[in-house]
Amino acid sequence: MASTKLDEIDRKILAELQADGRMTNVELAKRVGISAPPCLRRVRTLEEAGYIRGYHADVNPRELGFEVQVFAMVRLQSQAEADLSAFENRCRAWPLVRECHMLNGEIDFVLKCVAPDLSTFQSFLMGELTPADNVASVKTSLVIRCAKDEPGVPFDVLEDRLAKQA
Repeated sequence: MASTKLDEIDRKILAELQADGRMTNVELAKRVGISAPPCLRRVRTLEEAGYIRGYHADVNPRELGFEVQVFAMVRLQSQAEADLSAFENRCRAWPLVRECHMLNGEIDFVLKCVAPDLSTFQSFLMGELTPADNVASVKTSLVIRCAKDEPGVPFDVLEDRLAKQA
């Protein structure tokens, strides 16, 4: 399903669940203006179609003792598909790597990493990331503070775009 094939109610459901994935189906149905049974059917359809990838709690890393957040910019020696896939698989296995994005340009990947302290991150950097197969270079930037961390997509932008197409 492309976003243009979603109707207004489907988009409202997605926006509401993105804002609060813990609400009951009854509350969700009320917010989007339909009854509970069709609302639940729509949610299940959106899940099966891949629009909803899952539900999770937004855990505060600092409260759990993860004081260090680092972005690591990784350049590989080879950009052959097999080598890119091998690096992505390696990133999935590293617990400190929380996000891995392939980029175009000089940097091949940017990794978002968390660690309890700088020493733990440094051990990971020097013992695992930098010496990993096919890694040519790694540049890191320590996060000082986060000004915005908003997951998902801006539904108001989507609605504006769809209104202009109509």
